[in-house]
Amino acid sequence: MSALLEVKGLRRDYGALRAVDDVTFQLEAGSILGFIGPNGAGKSTTLRILATLDSPTSGEVLLGGHSLVDTPDRVRPLIGYMPDRYGTYDDVTVYEFLDFFARAYGLTGAKRRQRVDSVMGFTGLGPLADKLTTALSKGMRQRVALGRTLLHDPQLLLLDEPADGLDPRARIELRELLRALADQGKAVIISSHILTELAEICDTCAIIEQGRLLATGKVGDILQQGASVTEVELSVRFAVGADAEAVWSRAERLLLEQPRVARVAREAESLRVSLALEPGAEVRPPDAAAALLAVLVTAGLPVCAFGPRERNLEDAFMTVTKGRLA
Repeated sequence: MSALLEVKGLRRDYGALRAVDDVTFQLEAGSILGFIGPNGAGKSTTLRILATLDSPTSGEVLLGGHSLVDTPDRVRPLIGYMPDRYGTYDDVTVYEFLDFFARAYGLTGAKRRQRVDSVMGFTGLGPLADKLTTALSKGMRQRVALGRTLLHDPQLLLLDEPADGLDPRARIELRELLRALADQGKAVIISSHILTELAEICDTCAIIEQGRLLATGKVGDILQQGASVTEVELSVRFAVGADAEAVWSRAERLLLEQPRVARVAREAESLRVSLALEPGAEVRPPDAAAALLAVLVTAGLPVCAFGPRERNLEDAFMTVTKGRLA
């Protein structure tokens, strides 16, 4: 299957500052790509170029085989862009706001009304049709902004920090909407510096730092980058009550006394334990983990969960960018 979007050697300079440096990747229809990086990494600049709102210093971008650089007017109808900061108009209802932009996209008559109604139904905005946009919650305003982006039925969606500031429920609902859009065959790029959000929705990701793309590919492949064959990570949880701090401290001390334990760190409600195993050693990871569990139980610690710790995008990001951050 040929890629819907092809980015080749993209570069953007602002005087002496190189904001985007030789970025290259592809994206197929029906895929969601997480554009990962800290603030100032070049994510928004890249998205602005893909949205034809900025011109690259060099490089090429093809959407559906058409050049964004040479024929921007031809590809703009295929793009839906939602910036990280969006605005609404005073004294305008949700329906009026979407209808205004539908007219701006060139939709007329019954087709325009049908499209606005369809978008409002998809985003769950129907019950809010007559409500002023300025009276909406942040989550609902985000839905209005997404609805505006969908009115002309674009093939490529560019969403810059779409979940920033949303409450947990609104984030879950937004993820469901984006997954549904991908299932319709749309390609979606989501930029974010909050990696846990992207891990739950994206099937591909790209890690960018200081303008350079450090890794790109399927999420599973990215998660395996830097995974050690000589180190096993475990997650341990305890049933704790009022003496929680005493249990955590005692467990940490006991674990660090064990010969194969390299590191112990607290993560939310669990301990992250790193077991170092020598290559070719007779002790297998399951045996080493079982021995460690036996030590904890024998010591009378209230272990309620014990098992392998899965790598996440934060681990992958730290591995890929290790030694590269200035």
